[in-house]
Formats: sequence, structure tokens, C-alpha cells
Amino acid sequence: MTTHTLVTAEADLAYDVLGPLPTADGRPPLLMIGQPMTAEGFATLASYFPDRTVVTYDPRGLGRSTRKDGRVDNTPQTQARDLHDLVEALGAGPVEMFASSGGAVTSLAFVAAYPGDVTTLVAHEPPLFHVLPDASAALRAQAGYRAAYDAKGSNAGMAAFIAMTSWQGEFTEDYFAQPAPDPAMFGMPTEDDGSRDDALLSERSQAIIDYRPDVAALNAAPTRIVIAVGEESKGTVTARATEATAELLGQEATVFPSHHGGFVGGEGGYAGQPEAFATRLREVLDGKS
Repeated sequence: MTTHTLVTAEADLAYDVLGPLPTADGRPPLLMIGQPMTAEGFATLASYFPDRTVVTYDPRGLGRSTRKDGRVDNTPQTQARDLHDLVEALGAGPVEMFASSGGAVTSLAFVAAYPGDVTTLVAHEPPLFHVLPDASAALRAQAGYRAAYDAKGSNAGMAAFIAMTSWQGEFTEDYFAQPAPDPAMFGMPTEDDGSRDDALLSERSQAIIDYRPDVAALNAAPTRIVIAVGEESKGTVTARATEATAELLGQEATVFPSHHGGFVGGEGGYAGQPEAFATRLREVLDGKS
């Protein structure tokens, strides 16, 4: 693995290249992205692709990537421009892409804006709440974990986030009538840690949740787009948003093993099934499923 820094006017972007460039097999590099997940979250998944050149990166303002634009918000459009700059810096032509969560939202903005940069995109569980039939209720539930974070810090915010993302089905009044979850229920401390700038729990990534995909641009792109959902995520807000996004694009969501972070190994705290996930990803990238 080699580590590089792409210096732009607005940010210095850290990225890692595992394997040779140009690629040894003549296939495009496989770019793996997340949001707010940084490059390290893809270490286990990348290890199952020793025959491919894999590229991972830290989005601007996260991990090793620093900002010079004076902003703290994370928007799909800005990150799409960063990805375009990264693909150009790699100098290996268009890439294949696996994108997770908020990174999957960014990937849709990326393909819409720069369709020539990606040959195949696998967008795994993009949290696009506006496509849901209960969008207003989902956004109200999302505002709930942000409010818990603003009031009591990371532990309260994460407890509320887990409760929201674990809820089955549409957000009804039964959901909102629940008492605020106790962080101790999830093995977390109950005290306020003082944090108010978390990229997941604060307002900094609200633009990710609020993004509305450009369906016409995506359908017109030469990119093969696969919208993917974890089999264990069924009924949750991310699975429902994924299925609705796939429907917007005239397809059914492609099922992958495990849950929202199903590609993550034991180092992630909530391990998935990374080997089975990688096998499925390879099949999809190869057009076998």
C-alpha cells in the first residue's frame, strides 16, 4: 500500500492505493468510499481483493484529509468534485466503485455530475430519506437523534441513532412515543462527553440526508449502477430508502449478505460478514449477478 495526498485549492485529500497503477489486470481501479467512514473502514473488504488495485480515501475534513475552504459541512456535491479530482490524479481512466452509506449518496451525485468517471457503481444502502413514503416522519426521527446529541453529547446521540436506525417499518406515533433510549442499554457511558462536532450525529452531514438524486442524469449515464441492500437490514430506514431509490432508477435493490456495515471486520465494533460480502461484491462487479 502507498499513501498519497492530493492537494487542491480547498482541501488536501489523503488516499491509499493498494496494488499497482496502471493496474496489473487491465481492469479499472476499484475505489471504495464511505461517509463519514474513512479509508480504514475498508481495510478488511480490500483484503479480499488481492488481485485488484483498490483505492480508498478520507473525505475532506475527515480522518487525514484537511480542509482549506473554511467550511465544516459535508455535501455530496462537494465530495463529488473531490472524487473527480481523485480519479484524474490516479490517471488510470474511469474506476469501478463500491460506496457505502453516506458515501453511496455521494457516489450518486458523483455519477450524475461526472458520468465518464465510473464504469460500475455499487451503492450500498444510501440514506436518502426524501425518497421514502414517510419522508417527513423519517426526517423528524432523524432530528430526534440530532437533538439528543446537541443536548447530551455523543453517547445520548448514538443511543438515539441506534434506536432510529433499528426501527422496523415506517415511523409512526408509536416510535415518537418511546422514551429516549438510555446509552447504558448499548454499553455506552451515560455522561456528556462534550462533543458537538461529530460528522454523523451533528448537522454537519445534513446535506447527505437531504440529497435528492438526479434520476434523469443517472439513467442517462453510461455507468452501470447497482443499488445494494443488506439482507439483515430489512425493514429499517436505510433498507427502505435503498429499495425506494432502486425503484426510482427502475430496478430492484440487489441483496448483499449481512447488515448496513456488512463488509466491516471485527475492528469495526459491529462486525458483518466481510468474506461473504466480498464474494457477493466480486460477483456483482463481474456482472454475474
